[in-house]
Amino acid sequence: MKRRDFIAVLAGATAAWPLAARTQQSTMPVIGFLSSTTEDFATRRLLPAFRGGLKEIGYIEGQNVAIEYRWPEDRYDRLPTLAADLVRRQVAVIAAGGPPAARAAKAATSMIPIVFTSGDDPVVAGLVSSFNRPGGNITGVHLFLTELNAKKLGLMRDLLPQVKAMAVLLNPTSQNADPQSKELQTAASDLGFQIDIFNASSENEIEAAFTTLVQQRLGALIVGNDPFFVSRREQIVALAASLSVPVVYDLREYADAGGLMTYGTNLKNAYRQAGVYVGRILNGEKPADLPVLRSTNFEFVINLKAARALGLTFPPGLLAIADDVIE
Repeated sequence: MKRRDFIAVLAGATAAWPLAARTQQSTMPVIGFLSSTTEDFATRRLLPAFRGGLKEIGYIEGQNVAIEYRWPEDRYDRLPTLAADLVRRQVAVIAAGGPPAARAAKAATSMIPIVFTSGDDPVVAGLVSSFNRPGGNITGVHLFLTELNAKKLGLMRDLLPQVKAMAVLLNPTSQNADPQSKELQTAASDLGFQIDIFNASSENEIEAAFTTLVQQRLGALIVGNDPFFVSRREQIVALAASLSVPVVYDLREYADAGGLMTYGTNLKNAYRQAGVYVGRILNGEKPADLPVLRSTNFEFVINLKAARALGLTFPPGLLAIADDVIE
């Protein structure tokens, strides 16, 4: 081969490399990841588990699947626009994390498969027809967070039997605020408690709620299930510590941030399960044929350092049933 012919062939091959790379990337399935929480929280706590679930089915981001991320940064009103953007992008599957994202995704498309992770009852919320036969284009993982509020109230009673009046923090912009309020009111009545509901959907309102509950001498606080509160967990835990308020939360992420105690679903495991479902759908299975998974991995976490700072001693009975004790 003459030198000029060799150079021409080499130049042609070199020019083809970027085209080949682009072609390979364009043929990758694309997942739309629509989150109800912040990018920082999801990146550190949820995405590794989600990617782990995908990997179990053989999908690795950047190798044979791409992921488009959309973050509302606690602005739930932005979710419909973000969901519509993923639909225009024609992603293969939408992974919707949290009840607000799940509702936005469902409203945006009846064609693209959706896998949700939601603390709300998905049947009551209108996401699916039933757990076993979800129907339509949506399925997912139910976290049982809302249903566990009564359990959190009972744990606080066991820790502080002398306290008869407690506060509950809810996000009024969330559709599950009213069901949580009703459930807690019923549970409190059964246990002989009085509870006062405090609403907060901003950092300033969270701070104001803490100030008021202290002024009203309410003995403890239950933080309701909502992605907004999870993303503001460091602020909430810091306020509880500075104002000496015993608080029970729903996710261990609060205890890791210094919160007193938590009872709820293992969030990482739920997102791993969602990743598995997304992978199975990419392999050709239909959401309507995949029953909604009921998360059964619950954990009770106690933070003894936070307890000592509050001057509290956990009774042996609670320590014995704790899944994890942070020293």
